[in-house]
Amino acid sequence: MQYFIDVILPIPLEKLFTYAISQTEAEFLRPGMRVGVPFGKSKIYTGLVHQVHTNAPVVYEAKEIDRILDEDPIINSIQLKHWQWIADYYMCTIGEVFRSAVPGAFLLESETLILRNDSSKVDESILEDDEFLVFEALQHQPLLKVQEVSAIIDRKNILPVLNRLIEKGVILLKEEMYDQYKPKLVRYVKLGEEYLDEEKLEALLNDLSRAPKQSQVVLSLFQLQATNKKPIKISELEQASGGSKAVIKSLIDKNILEEYFIRTDRVNYEGEEDNYALKALNEYQQKAFEDISKSFQEERVTLLHGVTSSGKTEVYVRLIEECIQKGKQALYLLPEIALTTQLISRLQGYFGEKVSVYHSKYSVQERVEVWNNVLAKKDKAQIVIGARSALFLPYSDLGLIVVDEEHESSFKQFDPAPRYHARDAAIVLAKLHNSNILLGSATPSIESFNNARIGKYGYATITRRFGNVLMPDIELVDLKEQSRKRRMKGHFSERLFLAIQEALEEGEQVILFQNRRGYAPIVECTTCGHSPQCPNCDVSLTYHQYKKQLRCHYCGYHMALPESCQACGSPTLDTKGFGTEQVEKELETLFPDAKTWRMDLDTTRGKHGYEKIITAFEQQEMDILVGTQMLTKGLDFRNVSLVGIMNADSLLNFPDYRAHERCFQLLTQVAGRAGRTKKRGKVLIQSYNPYHQILQQVSTHDYDTMFKEQLYEREQYKYPPRNRIIKITFKHKEYNRLNEATEWFAKALRTTLGGNVLGPEYPPVARVRNQYLKNILIKIPHSQSVVKTKLAIKKIEKSFNSVAQYRSVRVIYNVDHI
Repeated sequence: MQYFIDVILPIPLEKLFTYAISQTEAEFLRPGMRVGVPFGKSKIYTGLVHQVHTNAPVVYEAKEIDRILDEDPIINSIQLKHWQWIADYYMCTIGEVFRSAVPGAFLLESETLILRNDSSKVDESILEDDEFLVFEALQHQPLLKVQEVSAIIDRKNILPVLNRLIEKGVILLKEEMYDQYKPKLVRYVKLGEEYLDEEKLEALLNDLSRAPKQSQVVLSLFQLQATNKKPIKISELEQASGGSKAVIKSLIDKNILEEYFIRTDRVNYEGEEDNYALKALNEYQQKAFEDISKSFQEERVTLLHGVTSSGKTEVYVRLIEECIQKGKQALYLLPEIALTTQLISRLQGYFGEKVSVYHSKYSVQERVEVWNNVLAKKDKAQIVIGARSALFLPYSDLGLIVVDEEHESSFKQFDPAPRYHARDAAIVLAKLHNSNILLGSATPSIESFNNARIGKYGYATITRRFGNVLMPDIELVDLKEQSRKRRMKGHFSERLFLAIQEALEEGEQVILFQNRRGYAPIVECTTCGHSPQCPNCDVSLTYHQYKKQLRCHYCGYHMALPESCQACGSPTLDTKGFGTEQVEKELETLFPDAKTWRMDLDTTRGKHGYEKIITAFEQQEMDILVGTQMLTKGLDFRNVSLVGIMNADSLLNFPDYRAHERCFQLLTQVAGRAGRTKKRGKVLIQSYNPYHQILQQVSTHDYDTMFKEQLYEREQYKYPPRNRIIKITFKHKEYNRLNEATEWFAKALRTTLGGNVLGPEYPPVARVRNQYLKNILIKIPHSQSVVKTKLAIKKIEKSFNSVAQYRSVRVIYNVDHI
């Protein structure tokens, strides 16, 4: 009997592929294990076993697998169900979900190796220059990698050269797979077996009296062993004895010391043995906690609506404690990596080494270790804190999911596929595990609040700040009026300038928010009006002063700041608009004694970028922190009394149906960073339009009115939560072909779905990385089946791809686009 397996490949193809296996392999293999399989002409990919069966494929001959990569499954059945749901709902392939879900080290791909062909005689005279360079390099070493050949001949495209060398019989190609994950081994040292006897030890010390450095190392080892029950690292011994590596090595060579290795995780908790006791909840938190527990008994998704600084985290901690006592796993999702840095230390204070962290700033090796710990249900991975990717870990016994700041758009993945929303995917994951799920926010999204209002979700609320601190006093500053009266100092109104001065005099800290990084978004010639544009995208280049550079924030293109205008040659270049960098420079001029720092994408590049800035600000090493929206989310600074919003209008005037909701959320969140302890905080919002309804609602903390107005508007214009939306983006480098293709697709959609199809329309930035973009928006009313609509769209896509000239146009689906 023949045996086969269906394999999920990490590539965007709809179908699973079938491979032939032997009977012994069939008995060994289980769903969720990885296998190396040949795909295409010569490439070997990592595939995931989906099922083992005996049905041969009809259309093609099944190839045999190359190798088995796992002893046990690394993916469980619940994960596979969850991935399938994400693939179906967000209109992508399960291969794309697989690629996105697992750490890169699990996805081994073969590498092409170039070998010397020893069986043929080579006539060197027929070789061209670049071919001879490769031939010569292979005389000195048996094999070369592709990038090494590229470096030798100094060309990116080396395929033509390799093909000519194969034809001439000079080289052979071979595919090889390498395991990217290497466990971390720490070197430890102990006294050699034979010297454990007292007499031999005494003789040894006498012998070593002539070698004082070696003697000192051995004595230091005894001292360390006497004070410390743990194994002794070689690095510790080196430090304690003052001996060099060479001295320790000579002792090991003589077998006086014995070295051994212990496999350890790269991220370890090194805190106190004793954890803090949980804080007592106040009456408002207690009431919310009881409401949540009651809602959990009814197995409902629950929304916790607590004002900023009301102590939502303490409620989460209490729920996590309950979950752990039942022996289950807990997942705590956060929208930004910046937030995890503060929360890790807080949760580790309560739960010690039970906390693991998982997000993209961790290295591939560290993520593999967290994955393996969760898979093995180890104690050190009972609580997982992470950004949206932490959803995909192999939980087997999930008891609680907390989605903090659930309104955040950072929970939605934009590129590449799967373009999933972590909050919605977490709700489905909780259903699959039969676990509780809590969504928390000070400014819930319109959809979640609407679900709570109609009874679909449970609802709990905390209306008071912790310690009965008053909500911050929000004041709107009219920039039009201030400019007219000439009371502006750069981009600071007189009111904001004086408030910063007052806060600094009282030894308090200030946060300033400007949602644009760089120095200025536009550099313009005052003579002819020309401003430098990105050659690959339809945007002007942003000026970054600290590097004297113009940069594109879409494709990364950059150039040095020109001395004169590129169009007319005039030296009169001026900047328009302002970003965080310019605010920082102005502060250095206005407040030379204050320590100012900036927190945006440019200053938080490294793994510990966030941590350094947040810790320094917490410890009051700086007075003013200027930042983009990273600053707005859930961070807890004790000594901030003033928050300034440099320009609220840039948030309001945005071509997006969520602009007003997002502006309310962002301003309320950033205002919530002020006055979190004893003293009432102050928030100043600068705007050219202070009478705008959203700004008025922010200043009075009026979420309910904002919700009602936004819901009414969305009902009128058929936007979520009343309708579902699917955005289809088309990409192509030829302008005319894109126009034709999108018109064809829109016409087919209107024929099938009727009038709820908007577009095709160019987005505000219509060209990115030399590809033109065009969007179609489909609105699906509640009365219409979403599943049938998606099937109809897929059917149209099949016909679309069968038209030869449209096949090269890329179609991207974004379900529940936000």
